[in-house]
Amino acid sequence: MPAARDDGARGARLSRQTLRQRFAAYLLHHRQMLAAGFGRLRRHPLATLMTVMVIGIALALPAGTLVLVSNAKSVSGTWQGAARISLFLKQNLSDSALQQLADRVRTYAGVASVKVITASQSLAEFQQHSGFGDTLSLLGNNPLPAVLVIRPANAYTTPLAAQQLGQELGALPQVAEVRMDIQWLRRLQAMLDILHRAVLIIALLLALAVVLIVGNTIRLEIENRRTEIEVSKLLGATDAFIRRPFLYHGAWYGLAGGVMAWMLVLFALLLMAGPVAHLASLYGSQFHLSGLGLKGSLTLLVSSIALGWLGSWVAVARHLRAIEPT
Repeated sequence: MPAARDDGARGARLSRQTLRQRFAAYLLHHRQMLAAGFGRLRRHPLATLMTVMVIGIALALPAGTLVLVSNAKSVSGTWQGAARISLFLKQNLSDSALQQLADRVRTYAGVASVKVITASQSLAEFQQHSGFGDTLSLLGNNPLPAVLVIRPANAYTTPLAAQQLGQELGALPQVAEVRMDIQWLRRLQAMLDILHRAVLIIALLLALAVVLIVGNTIRLEIENRRTEIEVSKLLGATDAFIRRPFLYHGAWYGLAGGVMAWMLVLFALLLMAGPVAHLASLYGSQFHLSGLGLKGSLTLLVSSIALGWLGSWVAVARHLRAIEPT
């Protein structure tokens, strides 16, 4: 019995050692194929550069557009804080009643501040900026109403909250009309959402194009190595073993294309940074273009590697079965 237990323990140790050796050999082969895939790119620099450029441009177009849409949304988010609600009051409202109404409006939870513009102030401002001062002087009375300009609190700067606040203030008996500066912002947000959805659709189409580009490149590589593949199959190599170097080859194409796309997006943002900063300064803003960032850059690179791997897998799965030793 002790001898049987010793034999069993010795067999278990040998089994674990064999598994470790096989796993080490498996990892070694992956490292070798990874290095070999990079070496194949270096052996044909011109063809590799052309393929990488095509992949990079295909990936840079949606990535750059998404960055611009993201910047536009961030700008519109800062504009929400500048949203104003204007209450045009009914005619013949006395100055004391106007001040009482302003004090009442200031008590609302969604109101941060109230600016009072009397009817005479409205007339003076209109005469100054419109150029119709002589015409208005012919009128017997002031046709312009008093206005309360309201700045919503931070919690009420979103389009929905500002609209609810405007409806609540518009129900006051002294109010004739309500104008909200945030309406145009809602339209802008809707247009940006449509643009964002369109860019995602284009990104999917260009991702399919990247898969096809890598697949066609790997297909040519398979044809060039047809004899080598036939010999490997004669020696008993499995499809997984033969497929592995082509998958790493496609992944290297994807990584190089992702780096190229990242550089193109960065270059485009650098070219646009100066004019955008100048335009922002004309509006008194300190806005600056933001790039992909760490998360966006990693997403771009990981996606490009995955697309290269997928394109290679499709090509190998389709053409490897057709190659059999004769």
